[in-house]
Amino acid sequence: MTYVVPKKNRAFEVRESRSTPDGPRSRTLATFRELTEETIEKARARAVNPPSRDELRAAALRAGAPVAGSPVDETARDLLRLLANGSRLDPMLKRLLLDALEREDRGDRPADPRANVSDTARSATEWMGASPRERSKTLYDLLELADALPVRPRPHEIGFPRLRSA
Repeated sequence: MTYVVPKKNRAFEVRESRSTPDGPRSRTLATFRELTEETIEKARARAVNPPSRDELRAAALRAGAPVAGSPVDETARDLLRLLANGSRLDPMLKRLLLDALEREDRGDRPADPRANVSDTARSATEWMGASPRERSKTLYDLLELADALPVRPRPHEIGFPRLRSA
């Protein structure tokens, strides 16, 4: 069982308890001041029976620990703050962002035919925030795939007649 306990120095611990022949024992999985995605990952990696992210967030809230918003929410807050301070978005990024928000609201319903965003542009949004390491790994995987494809030897004769001028 995983739970969160407060410490004296305004920090919190994610702990895991288990039964042993000598009685119950617990160990610290992670220490934090604010529960973040990194803390959740660390606790889940060290746990024998990893709890879900939602279970860890609920345990932290029950213990009175501050919980950081999701990365998407934090990014949205940053974007709204920048726009409120007069920053401007590139027109194509604005269309892509509006399209993504509309798709999120629609769920599985078909796209609006009046949308000004192509399928190609939509598929490119997956790579906009990708690091050079992610891009290089994907390119390497793609080249490995190309190397694995069988090569057909070229025949000596072409299967159609030559064109000759008269």
